[in-house]
Amino acid sequence: MNPAVLLPSHDASMVAASFLVSTCGAYAALWVATMFRTSADGRLNHFNVAMAGLALGGVSIWSMHFLGMLAFKVPVTLGYAPVLTVLSLVAAVVVSSVALGYMAARPFTGSRLFVAGPLAGLGVAVMHYMGMYGMSFGGVFEWAPGLVALSLVIAVVAATAALWLAFHTRGMARRAAASVVMGAAVCSMHYTGMAAATLVCTTPNISLAGLLRPDDLGVFVAVIAITVLLMIVADTLLQRTHARTGLA
Repeated sequence: MNPAVLLPSHDASMVAASFLVSTCGAYAALWVATMFRTSADGRLNHFNVAMAGLALGGVSIWSMHFLGMLAFKVPVTLGYAPVLTVLSLVAAVVVSSVALGYMAARPFTGSRLFVAGPLAGLGVAVMHYMGMYGMSFGGVFEWAPGLVALSLVIAVVAATAALWLAFHTRGMARRAAASVVMGAAVCSMHYTGMAAATLVCTTPNISLAGLLRPDDLGVFVAVIAITVLLMIVADTLLQRTHARTGLA
């Protein structure tokens, strides 16, 4: 077939699911952030930092991204490279954990925020475009540089805001409100990045050998998101029960 520009649509229910998952992941990260220093001597709890990184990077960012990709509908065969998909998950979790750990290692300052925020934002953008690069179809991407640049700005602002909120929100209501803001920011970055890509198709069908099919990807994302959230809820409740028992 002759090269043709594809006009995508979005599944509204999947878009809503991507926002909900991002918000839940953000809430879990903010919840765990309240326990970064739980020991009597005030030392940093690296395990809790890693758990918050899993929630923020693995659920709020990575799971949201691939649910957003599944919301993206075009009339051609799509597949996803397993290695790049997993690497993008690792990148999101590592960047989030490092940024949170850097911020938590010392008392909060603006200078630390304006180092960690942009670095985390660029890490989020790398994860996003790595995930998009791992999407295979019978054609090529054409990019709108202005929208790519805008997505990078949104990623940096979103990551900086997420780090600030992680260290300045207390109470369930405030954490819930902050989580909605963070979820909206992450979704804004993702869908801006998607809008920056025009798909030019040369063949409607490709072999999916060695690739993740969309249905398989959906199961993978759901398993990761649910597992991480259940781990965080169980571990957090266990830690708080242990702390109350220790004080009794």
